Amino acid sequence: MIEFIKNLAMEAGRLALNLRRDLQEEDISSKGTVKDMVTAADRQVEAFIINRIAENYPSHGVFGEETGQSRTDAEYVWVIDPIDGTTSFIHDLQFYSVSIALRQHGRTIAAAVCAPRLEELFWADAEGAWLNDKEIKVSVRSRLEECLLATGFACVRSELPINNIKYFSRVLPAIRGIRRCGSAAIDLCYVACGRFDGFWELNLALYDIAAGAFILEMAGGCVTDIDGGRDFPANGILATNKIIHAELSQQIHGK
Repeated sequence: MIEFIKNLAMEAGRLALNLRRDLQEEDISSKGTVKDMVTAADRQVEAFIINRIAENYPSHGVFGEETGQSRTDAEYVWVIDPIDGTTSFIHDLQFYSVSIALRQHGRTIAAAVCAPRLEELFWADAEGAWLNDKEIKVSVRSRLEECLLATGFACVRSELPINNIKYFSRVLPAIRGIRRCGSAAIDLCYVACGRFDGFWELNLALYDIAAGAFILEMAGGCVTDIDGGRDFPANGILATNKIIHAELSQQIHGK
């Protein structure tokens, strides 16, 4: 199964690369607000993934960002974000990815995240987590002032009244630095391989984080909602190397 997922993510990544080369302005449209964009490539990549799954696993359900939910009461359900980081994709930046997770009875059992411009494939199953052919683990940094974190502002883009700006202003002075890739899947995988020590964000969907969160957990990290519970991503997501989890949570909440 994991070989199928890895190959599917890489094939979908190559398709995304090819579609980006031919992307035209008329291929871009908005979802709700002018800041929340979708492209013809998003839909084509998702259709490609779903068709391959249907050919090989016709009894499985699917939850995709662009196509919605189908047979999600099935034992196995695939959670797909065809291009996570569409804004980067549109602006021809490298930080976008294809995110695919397989869930059994509501729990992720295998996943892959392909960042095609970076030539990186993150993947995980019950045996552990890998970047390409190298096993990965989270960092061992234990002090916030030594840590490099990542976050995002999907909540601001969606013009929600409760957003990440107050959390950002609390955390930034306490840490070494912060980065924003614009792809939650990449952010989570970067925590998994130790490039980042933690990541938090609000207003994400399951397809944004299902694969990356699993890869991070299999690499030894910790994933909770923003309050330390298990209601993620509905109540935001907080993901770390586990060591700094409690301290970062307190910093976010101003304690």
